[in-house]
Amino acid sequence: MRIGKLCFFLLLCSSTAWANDNDPRAREAGVAPGIYEPGTHNAITDVAGVRVGHVSIVEADGVRTGVTAILPHGGNLYQDKVPAGFSQGNGYGKMMGTTQIMELGEVETPILLTNTLSVPEAAAGVIAWTLAQAGNETVRSVNAVVGETNDGRINNIRLRAVQPQHALDAIVAARPGPVAEGSVGAGMGTVSFGWKGGIGTSSRVLPDNDGGFTVGVLVQTNYGGELTIMGTPVRPQDIHVVGDPVASATSPDGSVMIIIATDAPLSDRNLERLAARSFLGIGRTGSAMSNGSGDYALAFSTAEGVRRNTFRREQLHTLEDWPNENMTPLFQAIVEATEEAVYNALFKASDVDGINNGQYPAIPVQQVLRLLQRTVP
Repeated sequence: MRIGKLCFFLLLCSSTAWANDNDPRAREAGVAPGIYEPGTHNAITDVAGVRVGHVSIVEADGVRTGVTAILPHGGNLYQDKVPAGFSQGNGYGKMMGTTQIMELGEVETPILLTNTLSVPEAAAGVIAWTLAQAGNETVRSVNAVVGETNDGRINNIRLRAVQPQHALDAIVAARPGPVAEGSVGAGMGTVSFGWKGGIGTSSRVLPDNDGGFTVGVLVQTNYGGELTIMGTPVRPQDIHVVGDPVASATSPDGSVMIIIATDAPLSDRNLERLAARSFLGIGRTGSAMSNGSGDYALAFSTAEGVRRNTFRREQLHTLEDWPNENMTPLFQAIVEATEEAVYNALFKASDVDGINNGQYPAIPVQQVLRLLQRTVP
């Protein structure tokens, strides 16, 4: 890494984003899609045991990028695997490790998000972390799971600033509780609907008569289309503040990574079905999953009764399995949470200056709220 360059900053999970963002999250501003209530933090970490960590990299020469790590639990993931399902919308993108998930239906490493050209470095960090865990001394194969979006509009992506140590740092920084959103981690350099995009998260808790389960989602938003919030079109010309930077062209192309956690005891097949429903939430925000978009969703369950751990490998055992006919509330919950996570990514993003002196403004939240008040009876 180029330590000697001017204006070098490494921002870890506990730090703020590129600029302090005082805007409210969507729900705090009254933008609360759906029928179910969120969990305590309205975040993927409301699913017990799930942890999230960010490393943001801001350097001279227009480097604006980072890594976000999601850990399904705090133990040895290789020895105590979680069931998982994968779904692909439009496939113009990369998500490393998905073929083994599709084949075996399980995740055995932290899940990392970064930029398009840094997937190999992030994977190297995940592999190093996994091999170093106690109990993995004889491990000779690791299926690292790494997703990406292309932050090259803001970030000088060809410099490939992300290194394996950044991935390790993001994993070590992962914590339960509130999750930093907006221009942070893998969302430092992303753009959504012409405005600054980023990391967003949300959760839903089902009523007891629907199982009482929690579903959480984290998104890395870097896609476009015709922005719609709670069913209302939100065009740049309708919310632009005179004197402020103008949103860039709203190309429909781009990518979104969707990571879903639940404590419902789901099979990998039903986790795949759950992942597929998250794209309905993306559609509600105005995306058509364009030809040039990479839209990927990965869902995992933390329930103890569905884990695939070392102690069960050599013997027959019984796994819990939530029935198909009871899946609909979970489908509803993930659509709602995904939609709200995208709004949170937009609302909490901060202005970022990028490569070639480009300016990428955060969406003017107060103007958006005024528009919504004018158009909602």
